[in-house]
Amino acid sequence: MAAMPEKRLLAPRRRGTLNRTEFRWVLLFIGPTVLGLVVGALGPMIASLAISFTKWDVIVRPVFAGWQNYLTLIKDPLFIKSMVNTVYFTVVSVPLGLAASLLIALVMNQKLKGILVYRTAFFAPVVTSVTAIALVWSWILSSDFGLFNYILGLLHLPGQDWLASTTWAMPSVILVSVWWGLGYDMVIFLAGLQGIPEIYYEAAKIDGAGSVKQFFHITLPLMTPYIFFVLVMSLISSLQVFTQCYMMTKGGPANATLTIFYYLYKNGFMYFKMGYASAMAYVLFIVIFVLSWLSFKLQDRWVIYQ
Repeated sequence: MAAMPEKRLLAPRRRGTLNRTEFRWVLLFIGPTVLGLVVGALGPMIASLAISFTKWDVIVRPVFAGWQNYLTLIKDPLFIKSMVNTVYFTVVSVPLGLAASLLIALVMNQKLKGILVYRTAFFAPVVTSVTAIALVWSWILSSDFGLFNYILGLLHLPGQDWLASTTWAMPSVILVSVWWGLGYDMVIFLAGLQGIPEIYYEAAKIDGAGSVKQFFHITLPLMTPYIFFVLVMSLISSLQVFTQCYMMTKGGPANATLTIFYYLYKNGFMYFKMGYASAMAYVLFIVIFVLSWLSFKLQDRWVIYQ
């Protein structure tokens, strides 16, 4: 009788591994994204780094300048002024935006009649062009016909030259920026609030905990991952503030609202100092990278994941 052919034992496939066909499909789907990232982001980043070591006015060929652009930044009083203004904007707007959006989310999380209408109203500015918002707020804060000064007049209070005052220009820009970002942060916080199990609050009520204790011992600790996310995104966004300053104050008065990003724009696209602007962009990149790294490094000390 003929011998039976031996059956080949197939090695068990490891969990999580891909065969050639699956790997080709993966490449097919992620290929356009990776290509877009390389061409649209990584390529310009490398080119900008190279340009930062040159003196280039776009018209003539770039000339290698070494570290000159970076050394000039240290001695540039306007760059230092823009750094101070950006730090001021960040330090005030980020905590204010976090607190206000969390408070609004707590209110919007209540089971009230017509609550969806209020949620939509708060979120509406997020989907509106920031350019249009800055323009409208410029009219509201106008010293001649602005709504703010009109209301102050009805209350027999003196009006202010909000956007032309070195004292009030930056607070006005901060006010508009915080108002514009409230809806986005509110939605994130609202999602976090609705993800907290109700059983925690029921157990706290049985133990006699009031609303304040429930907030500080249940709500706030469980919301820390969402607060951390909003904090990092707000830091990155605030360090790159541009449109509000450009539309409302043009960096004035007396450079009171001149931020790093706006000063970068002026050097690159108004004065055509592309090498200097690129050096400024990389300084800003390093600042954002360090702050983001520190945020992730320190999150274990206060962020509580379920």
